[in-house]
Amino acid sequence: MNKNILKLTMVFFAIFAFNACSDDDEITFTAQTPPDQISFTNEFLSEYLLSVQTASNNAERFTWEAPDFGVPTPITYQLEGSTDFEFTEPVNLVETSNQQASVSVGQLLSLAESAGLDNDPETDNPDTGDLFFRVRAQIGTENADNSPETISEITTLTVTLIATGGPEPLPVLPNLYLVGNATAADWNNNNNNFPLVRDPENENVFSYTGKFLGGDTNEFKLIENRGAWQPQWGIQDGGFETSEDLGGDPGTFQITEGEGYYTLEVDTENKTSSLVAFDESSSATYASVGIIGFGTTGNDDGWSQDIDMTQSTFDPHIWYISEIELFDGEVKFRAEDNWDTNWGSNTEFTGFGDLNGANIPTRAGTYEVWFNDLTGNYSLIPIL
Repeated sequence: MNKNILKLTMVFFAIFAFNACSDDDEITFTAQTPPDQISFTNEFLSEYLLSVQTASNNAERFTWEAPDFGVPTPITYQLEGSTDFEFTEPVNLVETSNQQASVSVGQLLSLAESAGLDNDPETDNPDTGDLFFRVRAQIGTENADNSPETISEITTLTVTLIATGGPEPLPVLPNLYLVGNATAADWNNNNNNFPLVRDPENENVFSYTGKFLGGDTNEFKLIENRGAWQPQWGIQDGGFETSEDLGGDPGTFQITEGEGYYTLEVDTENKTSSLVAFDESSSATYASVGIIGFGTTGNDDGWSQDIDMTQSTFDPHIWYISEIELFDGEVKFRAEDNWDTNWGSNTEFTGFGDLNGANIPTRAGTYEVWFNDLTGNYSLIPIL
């Protein structure tokens, strides 16, 4: 009898243990709402000037940290704007799986108009006011109502609508600058760092052809603003990356083939880059290069007098003017005060100049000007 009871007891425990093991095989992960809010990591301007003429320009690129939900999962972010701090009627500006999103001037204009701002001098409505922004993070890609989420603190941006009929503001366009001991600026982020040329058809694509110092210890990175280390771009695990996405500084570009001339091309949207040798041995070196045209004076007198540019002591093919007032009109670049060698193109601000090419359109403003006689590439960077 006791043996039968013992056998039944052993069978009971075996069944219980089997069920327990079966239950353990079905592991369930439970995502938790992060205890800390996500936060924006980019720096904001004190004021954003908005106009219909620049509606297609990027006004700001928001970046933020990734929250930790405790489990490996895709995260969907929603960048929201509002006309009030309480987000009574939030507007979903961008939905993305990335930790950054760009907002256009047009989107800010739409929010500003909803907030009662206008640029009509005949109304009593203000032309300056505050708009409010936050980012929401939810696990997964479907944004289910019961998905754990976290919301950032609210950021306030001050915007001003430019009065109709006033001078058209110059667009705020992205730039990239060289920094590092393979370049003229060395590791100084505010040392007249050479800019890359922005593709006039795609503001995310940049290029530069010029001299780099070589060797095992010669390297460089790219920065978006002189005088600031962030955001910066470099090479990380073989890919072209930004500190804004990594949460830390990327690695450097290496010049391993020795001192010489190279062409660098990067795409900040697709995160691609290339660095290849450039043969400049047959290229002419000029005694002077100047900018000339109606745009330098605001009248035809500008076509009769070159404004000489400064030749780089690091690379004799790079020329610049640190500050110059330009007017609505056109300009060209030419060598040694002679029309035999001149460059131009039909795109303003940046372009790929051709020998005997088109006149370069200019808008009134104060600029920093760069020219590369190896490629004909030019940059007219507004000084805001």
